Amino acid sequence: MKILVTGAAGFIGFYVVKSLISKGHTVVGLDNINDYYDINLKYARLKELGIDRKKSEKFNELSNSEIYPSSFSFVRLNLEDRVLLPQLFKQQNFDVVCNLAAQAGVRYSLENPHAYVDSNIVGFLNILECCRHHQIKHLVYASSSSVYGMNKKVPFETTDNVDHPISLYAATKKSNELMAHTYSHLYKFATTGLRFFTVYGPWGRPDMAMALFTEAMITGRPIKVFNKGEMERDFTYIDDITEGVVRVLEKNLSKRSATKNYYKLYNIGNNKSVKLIDFIEAIETKLGVEANRELLPMQPGDVKRTWANVDDLIKDYNYSPSTPIQEGVAQYVAWYKEYYKL
Repeated sequence: MKILVTGAAGFIGFYVVKSLISKGHTVVGLDNINDYYDINLKYARLKELGIDRKKSEKFNELSNSEIYPSSFSFVRLNLEDRVLLPQLFKQQNFDVVCNLAAQAGVRYSLENPHAYVDSNIVGFLNILECCRHHQIKHLVYASSSSVYGMNKKVPFETTDNVDHPISLYAATKKSNELMAHTYSHLYKFATTGLRFFTVYGPWGRPDMAMALFTEAMITGRPIKVFNKGEMERDFTYIDDITEGVVRVLEKNLSKRSATKNYYKLYNIGNNKSVKLIDFIEAIETKLGVEANRELLPMQPGDVKRTWANVDDLIKDYNYSPSTPIQEGVAQYVAWYKEYYKL
């Protein structure tokens, strides 16, 4: 298949592209490489995929796709671009689209709300319109566990009420689900939303807890532990996430089409909740240091506990997250030391 992956220089996007290429698919990656976090990490991921930094730094040049090997090409482009995005779809004739591009971060949405509306709402609408007008067979897109807000019922299920988001980021992701439902209903093409739970692993974002804790422990600085450590997360290793996303992308949709079941929504996580303190202790063990913990109150927009029920994804796609925290943390710390030459 020919697949568009947006957010290709991002954490999850990088792994999804790598997996799809290894399975013989033709992939076009799209990313705007914004400076929400260190762009050098984004370029380093692209380098791992064979993309030269100087060429990938060019803005809005669709011809970039002609100068790379046929298995993978890359274009730097904003989802908000209503002129060049449709041109890309017309030029490349995609079979499937995987939309992982978004302005990420719960806390940053309190500081820069317009970035979230531009990328996550306007950009997603543009993706939907392009899928509609260019006969895309299947749109798979990233939602988030953040949509569950202050939901106290665990584990979280996709049938739960999610009408009360507590961050703008979560509100944009809930909006994406509603927009996808509308387009599936009106225009009869398949959309599948994946509510990602806390993803970690090598090449992970530097603003996530895994990176922040590791850096602080190595440099001897205190780590910030919110809600005094009384937090739980459905920490999910990147390889498990990637396997799930790729299975969704590759599956034949003939049965869904036959039953006119165009809209689907799944949780994708580790199927268990891990205490934040246990996660910190796993990092301490691997680094051989004891963290200096600065216990702080809950942050605005944050939630105390996440836990995914992934039974539907297991049933429909044989999804099987299997990486224990200790193993995932060990893989991350080894990568971190190598990448930062420690």
